[in-house]
Amino acid sequence: MSTALSVPPFVLASASPARRRLLSLAGINPITCPSDFDESSVQTQEPEQLVKTLARKKAEVVAEKIVANPSRIGRTDPSALVLGCDSVLDLHGDIYGKPNDEAAAIARWQRMSGQTGQLFTGHALISIQLSPETGKEQLKTQVECQVTEVTFAVLSDRQIQSYVRSGEPLQCAGSFALEGKGGLFVEQISGCHTNVIGLSLPLLRRMITDMGFDVVDFWPREHQA
Repeated sequence: MSTALSVPPFVLASASPARRRLLSLAGINPITCPSDFDESSVQTQEPEQLVKTLARKKAEVVAEKIVANPSRIGRTDPSALVLGCDSVLDLHGDIYGKPNDEAAAIARWQRMSGQTGQLFTGHALISIQLSPETGKEQLKTQVECQVTEVTFAVLSDRQIQSYVRSGEPLQCAGSFALEGKGGLFVEQISGCHTNVIGLSLPLLRRMITDMGFDVVDFWPREHQA
């Protein structure tokens, strides 16, 4: 059954290929609009607060750009559903985002080897709708966090150095990609596995529902009942 609200374009406020791929595999073909938000402007060592704040800031920046210029997403009006995300790994109180260089990635993996950490991903969803009465933009924001426990295998120095040399850890929060070579070095996952890749699909479905939409309305029309 379709929703009462007009279904807007789905916008991903991120340049992450992993998040875009997850959405595409789930039937949602997003418009990519990176926020370019300065993450260093948010200073906190509390992981849930950090990822929720960063996700919200990223979504807000992109929502503001769309409202100011809807042509950014190929529209004449700014109606859109904007998703911002951010992930970090909490390992015994230390917060790991993307490593700055290979040396940092090697040092992290030497510490992560054989240990269990928590992967936090903040999700911020902003609905932009035009009021039928005034024609003005109405923005509704929802921010949530999903946490997944990740246990890493015990790695040899050669395995760590080879993995870092592949370049993959430098592109990922926590210095690993579950869907890539890093999947070989993850021993166990407790919780939502897509959360570790970049966003929690079950959480996103619930957030979309809470916004008044049905997730299947964002699928291609030929796939809808």
